[in-house]
Amino acid sequence: MIREKAPGKLFIAGEYAVVEPGEPSVLVAVDRHITVEIEAADARGSIFSDQYGRAPLLWTRDDGVVVLAQDHAPYDYVLSAIGVVEQLAAERGIPPQFCDIRISSQLDDVSGRKFGLGSSAAVTVATVRALDRLYRLALTPMQLFQLALIATVRVSPAASGGDVAASAFGGWIAYSAPDRDRVRREAEAGDLQGLVDREWPGLSVRRLPAPAGLRLLVGWTGQPASTERLVGSVQHRQRAGESKYREFLADSRAAVGQLVAALQAQDAAATMHALGLARTALGDLARHAGLQIETPALSALCEIATAAGAAAKSSGAGGGDCGIVLAPDGADIHRMLTEWELNDIRHLDLKVQDAQGAIDEH
Repeated sequence: MIREKAPGKLFIAGEYAVVEPGEPSVLVAVDRHITVEIEAADARGSIFSDQYGRAPLLWTRDDGVVVLAQDHAPYDYVLSAIGVVEQLAAERGIPPQFCDIRISSQLDDVSGRKFGLGSSAAVTVATVRALDRLYRLALTPMQLFQLALIATVRVSPAASGGDVAASAFGGWIAYSAPDRDRVRREAEAGDLQGLVDREWPGLSVRRLPAPAGLRLLVGWTGQPASTERLVGSVQHRQRAGESKYREFLADSRAAVGQLVAALQAQDAAATMHALGLARTALGDLARHAGLQIETPALSALCEIATAAGAAAKSSGAGGGDCGIVLAPDGADIHRMLTEWELNDIRHLDLKVQDAQGAIDEH
């Protein structure tokens, strides 16, 4: 039995802008995980998750392509991960294997509602990790990330990959994305080994220190949000307001740059100020695009945190899900959490997942 896990993530800053190649963002990995267990099988494989019914789903191959015996979208990322790893294995002369896969998740509540912690990225990274061991590929941490990103964009072409990077590397990271369309085309053209051996323009993953003198807290609004729909809406509308979108990219870049500098300088006040700039940039984007990124519940979360002496903003695409808070030692955390509860905002007891491997390239 091979067992691997990958953590969920939270965006700290750079949302929406990060979908553009080279635009910076900051993320953290959190200490809730998806676990993937793999065991070799003979004539066919199976995938089981207690989130999606009691019976396992069977998978096989059709002309070399991994397919489910039934159509089941939640496993698209798992199947894509299998396909990518097997493509690399085939290039190395390693024959494909069937396996039974079991998935368990800490990234949702007991009713199955997701917290918005990047479950798709986590299951993709954990699956690639487990298959790396099954096929004995000895992937570097960066190659593992690259394969997981390729598997992700085959399912969701607009995905930035920031959540994949956080799940792959852990800790606090600064991330900017490569041109995923180019990566996907090159992967489909063949020579996957050559692709993961060379530098990807625009891609950058750097470790950051945790903020000194600040506590990260997370509130969940209980409202699910569709990242793909919201990001797609912004991209669809950006042509109509190209100048405003360019202004947003510049504002986001400046906010993330200040945040990275403040974290590296261990300057708590500057870190909180930069988080506020990132919130302002998202608010401007929402107004120009006609979208509700910061819902009333997220606004309440942020205003309560600000009144308690902390800095706060929505995390990820917004429209629901989570908000994040950076609170200095003097902040009235008890008051904040009490008022969150009165406003149906649930405090998630999350900590930052430790770094999981050297960022060895790019």
